[in-house]
Amino acid sequence: MNETSTPPISLEALRAGDRQEFARLVDVYSPLIYRLALKMVGDEQDAEDVLQNTFLQAFRHLNEFEGRSHLSTWLYRIAANEALMLLRKRRPETSLTDSLPEEEPLEEPAEFTDWCCLPEEELLSAEGRARLDESIRLLPETLRVVFLLRDIEGLSIQETSQALGLSETAVKTRLLRARLKLRDLLSAYYSERLTIKDESHD
Repeated sequence: MNETSTPPISLEALRAGDRQEFARLVDVYSPLIYRLALKMVGDEQDAEDVLQNTFLQAFRHLNEFEGRSHLSTWLYRIAANEALMLLRKRRPETSLTDSLPEEEPLEEPAEFTDWCCLPEEELLSAEGRARLDESIRLLPETLRVVFLLRDIEGLSIQETSQALGLSETAVKTRLLRARLKLRDLLSAYYSERLTIKDESHD
């Protein structure tokens, strides 16, 4: 993923304790981190807490960042961990590294809908986006974070792997499971929309 800042954030300045450069880091990446946090935890105040804690942890551990990945990837990893720690407080069983039964066959969604017949404005409507967000929130946390980083934030498989501390194989498997679950969740909604659309033309 390309860095979004121009000029690039200076890692040397950050390590030297340049507060102005750190403030620029916060300005550049806050929108991305907040968006991920909100989609992970589903609450604005909790997302603000994740955002604040992400940059607090980044400030404390700057000397540990070796520069092998993008700063954004490192920040995403911190944010994902902070979000999952918050979710664990709600549900103690939640863990980013929870193993999934990857050796088991992938479950086929209960229903597949061909969305090609829906106009683009239907898919991109406010209602459609809201339904997608709602469906994402219904994903298990271990699948949700992979889907958000790869398909929403646009990280590569390698970057997602680095951000989450998972193997690329695990990322690919979880991403596929997330996509299948989302399609299952959304199929009923779009089936209904297609039915309404067809009836309106009768």
